[in-house]
Amino acid sequence: MTGTPTIARPPTPTGPRSGLGRLPLARLRDFALVPAIVLLVVVGALIDPVFLSAANITNVLQQQTELALLVLAEAIILISGKFDLSLESTIALAPALAVALVIPATSNGLGTELPASLAIVLCLLTGLAIGAFNGLLILRFQLSAFIVTLGMLIVLRGLQIGITGGQNLFDIPPSVLYLGSAVWLGLPASIWISGTLFAVGIVVLGFFRHGRSVYAIGGNTDAARAAGIRTDRVVWVVLMIGGVLAALAGLLMTGRLGSVAAAQGDGMIFTVFAAAVIGGISLDGGKGTLFGALCGVIVLGLINNILTLAGVSAQWIQAIYGGIILVALILARLTSGKAQD
Repeated sequence: MTGTPTIARPPTPTGPRSGLGRLPLARLRDFALVPAIVLLVVVGALIDPVFLSAANITNVLQQQTELALLVLAEAIILISGKFDLSLESTIALAPALAVALVIPATSNGLGTELPASLAIVLCLLTGLAIGAFNGLLILRFQLSAFIVTLGMLIVLRGLQIGITGGQNLFDIPPSVLYLGSAVWLGLPASIWISGTLFAVGIVVLGFFRHGRSVYAIGGNTDAARAAGIRTDRVVWVVLMIGGVLAALAGLLMTGRLGSVAAAQGDGMIFTVFAAAVIGGISLDGGKGTLFGALCGVIVLGLINNILTLAGVSAQWIQAIYGGIILVALILARLTSGKAQD
């Protein structure tokens, strides 16, 4: 008499719903930033009473909205197991190209003078096209995401300088200025937009099949493909979403500053990775939460504001951010038993 045949079981999901009934130590990093935020608020209040004023808190949140959208984009891409360094240049090129297409040549435009109402659409489509092209090179030609997006970062920055002649664009259409300068229900519209998009991202990645598939792909691409997930299609969509979010961040920054700066977004990618890493997003893919990434953005914003109120030179802030990344990597090693490469 033969024995009972063994039935193979599918691998345990690696997404945010795995580990039910217990809280892995590695996941504590997502929530550890909440008391850290409270501590920073207390420290800020002790350093300068202005810190707790409604105007200062609103200003801190509004200044972080563009960074928050870039972190949201990068976090989703990292969870899927890829990189996108070109987000830093997309935040500049997308609004610069859109504005240059609608303003006259006398204002450093390209002379096309398309209807100003198309500026926002053109900006978002530019971000979408950049993400789609990155996906083409990474997925169809099997090129390294790091190298591709690093090259795109340089190419896009060069295109922006070429289009604008290295000049700031000041003749901004009102439609482009609106999102970055409008106030809804007592708060800047950019805060509402960033908060809403983070909430949508948290819900989609945590409770929808397509969102959970992003975790599955980042955790083990071969297993995800064997489970019937169209891995290339999902990653391609993620990269395009990242490009659109970066373009939207460019719109918010342009509206807040009232111009498209020649060096807009320069160096932001380092801060983006700092926020993502301290927020618990794994550089290996498949781990981390958008809530943790959002907390990382808030922590960096509070630190920046506290250092400014304390009179610390801005030149030291990047060094402090670098130290924060190193500390976050050490904590990742201690909590997960594996360093993030």
